[in-house]
Amino acid sequence: MAAEIKNLKDLQNTEYSLKKLFKEAEDFLPLLGTDYVELYVGNAKQSAHFYKTAFGFQSEAYAGLETGLKDRVSYVLKQGKIRLVLTTPLQKGGELNEHINVHGDGVKVVALWVEDARKAFEETTKRGAKPYLEPVVEKDEHGEIVKSGIYTYGETVHMFIERKNYNGLF
Repeated sequence: MAAEIKNLKDLQNTEYSLKKLFKEAEDFLPLLGTDYVELYVGNAKQSAHFYKTAFGFQSEAYAGLETGLKDRVSYVLKQGKIRLVLTTPLQKGGELNEHINVHGDGVKVVALWVEDARKAFEETTKRGAKPYLEPVVEKDEHGEIVKSGIYTYGETVHMFIERKNYNGLF
């Protein structure tokens, strides 16, 4: 029946599932899962403690002055398939402080795990998405990731993360 429908107005008692409503439908943005959710917060260390004690998250990674970052600190927490990144600015001014001043603590990035971050960026921007970050490659001793991003609503962004050539924790 789904292959015969040409107009959404003709649908009745629709079951919401992963099956296609139209045989011509194309999945232009295949998602493998959620990679992480990043929150900009006023105090990442305190926020990490709260998420660990109140919700049972475990520490997975850290970036800050000790790892060469001079402008921010980030704690990566994990529980099952959920990964949170809590980020705090270390300097006055700048994008992070401005975001926290305007919005308070909250989600800035919803990162989506994709097979091809370049293609995800291309397909979404050609359909009208506003670019946030053109594809870039980040490398370390564990391999490389490719990431790109688009604005979704307000100042929140979706990052596309490609990890097929990366073997590290985060």
